[in-house]
Amino acid sequence: MKYRLAFVAAALTLAGLSAACDNDPGKDKAKAQVAAPGATVAQPVAAGAATKYAFSSADGSKFSFVGAKVTRKHDGSFGTFSGTIQLVDNNPEKSSVSADIDIGSMATDTDQLTGHLKTADFFDVAKFPKAHFTSTAIRAGGEKGATHTVTGNLELHGVTKALTFPATIRVNGDNVEADAEFAINRKDFGLVYPGKPDDLIKDEVLIKLAIRAKKAAS
Repeated sequence: MKYRLAFVAAALTLAGLSAACDNDPGKDKAKAQVAAPGATVAQPVAAGAATKYAFSSADGSKFSFVGAKVTRKHDGSFGTFSGTIQLVDNNPEKSSVSADIDIGSMATDTDQLTGHLKTADFFDVAKFPKAHFTSTAIRAGGEKGATHTVTGNLELHGVTKALTFPATIRVNGDNVEADAEFAINRKDFGLVYPGKPDDLIKDEVLIKLAIRAKKAAS
């Protein structure tokens, strides 16, 4: 009997370890490329050629993420962010985007986790309350069927890196929509929990963007 119980216990342990190994939010997702920040150089644009579009969390856009530890995944989002798209000739490749994110507006599926992520152990919201993104290039074509590839400088947690990721962009009259789903490595931006417990946290975080921009009033 004791051998049978030991076998069952071992099987359950292996099953749990297998499930933990599969608990990866970035699995089978596009991986963002991270490099030293690039120069933000605006392309020459004729006066009046650019049309401004605005988006925000208050107007239907969404910025969510999925992180994980060895035992489970956690869903989160940012409740306050805003940005603009400068659309040139209705062509995303000639255009640019910028956005500001209020890191303190973060919320997850667990109140205790939300509070902890805001401390100096992780995002240190008191010291780094905002994140900022400015595109440096938008190219046609992208990974996993995306229409475009976006590159820009992301300033997060006091670290600035050039980030490249796939996005599907649609221009339709008074609206510009952009959807993106990609994984980033939190350690690239210094988001490392002190000590050995960091080993229990997955490095990759899945980012999900749903931008719904509307033509700004002239």
